[in-house]
Amino acid sequence: MPSQNSLANHPLFALGFRPFYLLAAAFAAISVPVWLLRYFGYAPQLAHIDLNWHVHEMVYGFAIAIIIGFVYTAGRNWTGLWTPRGRHLALLALLWIAGRIAMLVSPLLAAVVDLAFLPLATWPLYRVLKRSGNRRNMFLVGLLSLLTAANAIYHGAANGWLAISSLAPLEAAILVIVMIESVIAGRIVPNFTANAVLGVKPVTDPMRDKIIIATTAVASLAWIAQMPRILVASLALAAAVSQFLRLSGWRSLSTLHNPLLWILHVSYGWIPVGFALLGLAAVGVVSNSAAFHVLAIGSIGGLIIGMITRTALGHTGRLLKNGAMETWMYALIQIGVIARFAAAIEVGFLRNAALVIAAACWGTAFALYLVKYTPYLMAVRIDGKEG
Repeated sequence: MPSQNSLANHPLFALGFRPFYLLAAAFAAISVPVWLLRYFGYAPQLAHIDLNWHVHEMVYGFAIAIIIGFVYTAGRNWTGLWTPRGRHLALLALLWIAGRIAMLVSPLLAAVVDLAFLPLATWPLYRVLKRSGNRRNMFLVGLLSLLTAANAIYHGAANGWLAISSLAPLEAAILVIVMIESVIAGRIVPNFTANAVLGVKPVTDPMRDKIIIATTAVASLAWIAQMPRILVASLALAAAVSQFLRLSGWRSLSTLHNPLLWILHVSYGWIPVGFALLGLAAVGVVSNSAAFHVLAIGSIGGLIIGMITRTALGHTGRLLKNGAMETWMYALIQIGVIARFAAAIEVGFLRNAALVIAAACWGTAFALYLVKYTPYLMAVRIDGKEG
């Protein structure tokens, strides 16, 4: 049995959110500015840092680390059983780091090391859900399996084994993550709002929500399958309208005084915007990049920064109360997504300036997270509880 002073028994490995939030935030703060330097022609020796690397690492480096950290933490609450901690969690974190290194070294090495992480991280979640009989959240195992399949296709394309664009499975992965957001946010955002805002009762309808999620899934499948453009556009627009109607019932305006809440509402709002842009992209009005950056930065990045602050506060025993630093993090992500959208529709100097602004906002937001939350994640809970 390891000693109490061993790394495996450090508070950092007490529960899944701790190492993965820390690693993902550090990676986010560094990787986007590095990619932009490479994009502008600096550091030519970093040959593996190209567009494929950037998109893959934002999905399978950054976002997947956050998702695993979140579901391990939520899984503990859902089931009452321990998700990986201690040595097991430390080894998974080490494998994630090895995957980031492999992506910089060799496509073949990455196909082995990076691809191994998600199945090995999903298996413990499946086990605790199965042991507890928690069928309600078993859908996560299915969606994480789809993300694994998309990653396998990406590595097959990157190594020349599959004659397809390596960006196609990454777009599919982004859409799968949006589906995860749609389900999880639909459960928690209205509840958080009702609990925090006196007298406000968000409107929810389980049957309507299922139809909205199904509409979003069908639109996503149509995009992935490259169905006829007018059909994709119509389905994407239907998804956008349905997602907007869902959000409109959550009483978003009542949350404007509470940054811990409005960041979740505003970030969810980028989902209908993103699907409207997907519809426009399908018929050539805007670029694919415009649509997917809105989804990736606005909805995924925004919901991530909102949840990794909120859950880190709650699961380290602190009050769910934001300070100025959180408000800055949230605002920077919103400025960043607007700037990145502007870059997608501009050319020349304005495009380059918008790219720099977007990268600076993104990197600064996650650097601020590290400054404030690293001490929280590295120390025991202040209320003396486990986790």
